[in-house]
Amino acid sequence: MTVTRNQRRQLSGVVRSMKGTQTITVEVSRTYRHAKYGKYVRRSRKYMAHDENGTAQVGDTVLIVSTRPLSKRKRWRLVEVVERPTFVEEELAGAGLGEIGAGGLPAAPPPPPADAAPGGEA
Repeated sequence: MTVTRNQRRQLSGVVRSMKGTQTITVEVSRTYRHAKYGKYVRRSRKYMAHDENGTAQVGDTVLIVSTRPLSKRKRWRLVEVVERPTFVEEELAGAGLGEIGAGGLPAAPPPPPADAAPGGEA
């Protein structure tokens, strides 16, 4: 006899934070039509999800699935990274800002040579 899992709820969203050790915050946006006014409204909600291997990065589009409660606010786990953003690295490289440092920010410029006079050119 094989045990099968029931159909679990799946959501797709963008990783907004990864400050926990194995936790990511995923923002899921949805668009719906307002019942009375007919205008399209965009709403978003943040979910805490478990990332066992630490594979997701900020800005990644990920697929999460519901699971048993893992902590006070964590009831979702990461299934896969659907898409990684490439525009940030390409824009920074095209702007001549050099390598990307920690947190997706450009690396700090190199220090001036030791024999250079302070205040610029002498």
